[in-house]
Amino acid sequence: MSKVITRKNGAIAHIILSNTEKMNAMTMEMWQAIPPALQSFDQDPEVRVIVISGDGDKAFISGADISQFDKLRGTEDAQVMYNAHVNAAYAAPILCSKPVIASIRGYCFGGGLGFAASCDVRICAEDAQFRMPAARLGLGYDPVGVKRFMDILGAANTADIFYSARRFDAKNALHMGFVSQVHPVSELEAQTLAYAKMVSENAPLTMAAAKFSIRQGLTEESEKDLDTAREMVKRCFASEDYKEGRKAFAEKRTPVFKGV
Repeated sequence: MSKVITRKNGAIAHIILSNTEKMNAMTMEMWQAIPPALQSFDQDPEVRVIVISGDGDKAFISGADISQFDKLRGTEDAQVMYNAHVNAAYAAPILCSKPVIASIRGYCFGGGLGFAASCDVRICAEDAQFRMPAARLGLGYDPVGVKRFMDILGAANTADIFYSARRFDAKNALHMGFVSQVHPVSELEAQTLAYAKMVSENAPLTMAAAKFSIRQGLTEESEKDLDTAREMVKRCFASEDYKEGRKAFAEKRTPVFKGV
């Protein structure tokens, strides 16, 4: 059963993304649960920092739940609605006034990578594996999300992970600057909590002011360029390649794209 689990331990709040049978693949219901969970902790005066992790030891988020694709992402209208919920979940850590830390074990693919990019700090275990597979599915990626990766990784690394759709490991993620710390699997939880405790002890107003300034710097974008990019994304979702990507993924074969 998929769900989003919340708990609080003093000044440290936890959000746990749970769909262990599918390596924490995100269902629509899980995406929808993220904004209210973060908003609740943001409004709680006792909470100083929020840690987000995946349930179990296999994955942070392995991507979107493929079983929902035909129903929830099979048409242009359905895709628009689905994207709205996903983008709201991505925006939630950014809009939250408190520091949000992603603690990453195992797979962090697709939507998981995008969601982790929305968090303020990313800490991972040595077994973490990352991937942006959009180009293997034929789907378009929101330009605001691409810009978010560029702000973290730079243009060259962003191009690399989107063009190649390759997996990269914790060492590579650290080198690119996607994660701030890498720890042995056995130490990830303790090290994340130690960091969260350190953050929780700092001045909330100072952190909130810093986060606001960082957020403003990361969200500047030309409206004209945004409109053009979004039209390109719409064309992706209306394409035969998007249908082929979904079909090939479900059939576990290499997709054959035609650029139409």
